[in-house]
Amino acid sequence: MMSNWYVTLPVYNEISHVREVLDEVSQYAENILVVDDGSTDGTREYLQERDDITLICHPENRGYGAALISAFDFAVEKGIDAIISIDCDGQHQPKLIPEMIEALFRNEFAPIDIVSGSRYLDTFAGDVAAPEDRRQINRSITAQLNEQLGLELTDTFCGFKAYRTEALAKLNLTETGYAMPLQLWIQAACQNLKIEEFAVPRIYLEEERSFGGSLDDSKRRMAHYQDIISRELDRLKGKCGQLPVLQGTSLE
Repeated sequence: MMSNWYVTLPVYNEISHVREVLDEVSQYAENILVVDDGSTDGTREYLQERDDITLICHPENRGYGAALISAFDFAVEKGIDAIISIDCDGQHQPKLIPEMIEALFRNEFAPIDIVSGSRYLDTFAGDVAAPEDRRQINRSITAQLNEQLGLELTDTFCGFKAYRTEALAKLNLTETGYAMPLQLWIQAACQNLKIEEFAVPRIYLEEERSFGGSLDDSKRRMAHYQDIISRELDRLKGKCGQLPVLQGTSLE
């Protein structure tokens, strides 16, 4: 297995999980990049004490998407081959990291560009039911993007993913919040990136996670996601003619 890859964790106020998650991730990855997104609960101070990670610190909280964009920029600038994103809330299983990176480079002549974790591709013993509002939004957005982009996704929002850096270099991601994956999928389809899903267990340890301010309201969050999708599709008109929605499919 190739060694020139990193696991990255976007972190914001995760003092209750970060030690355990990093200790487990370090069993499966030699190179770990943590992006602390302005933590104020002691997470940053703890991270600064560890000598087994590379640490990027945002002076203030900028958002989940911003943390991942910093990690992607790091991967491109350092010329590494791949990067795996995993959340720091204990909801992903680090033991699956080797399988995910193997899937990314399974065929050296036709590598996958993005291997995306899916909590709905298969079932596992012990799967936990997703909070209903989050499941409904995920289901609706996933179906919409599949129709508009010609994709075959089952889980739009899973944060456990592996990316080839060469593919990331083709993207221009600017969305700093939780809607960043929507911008990523649209640009990935525009660039005709090769995408494969990877079944992962469905684990929810903190069902009341905040999306930030008004976005904790599911209707407002859905409206925000629709706004991001519409703006990104409008921005790419004339540049990605192969997308079904840009060939006349209605946004409604």
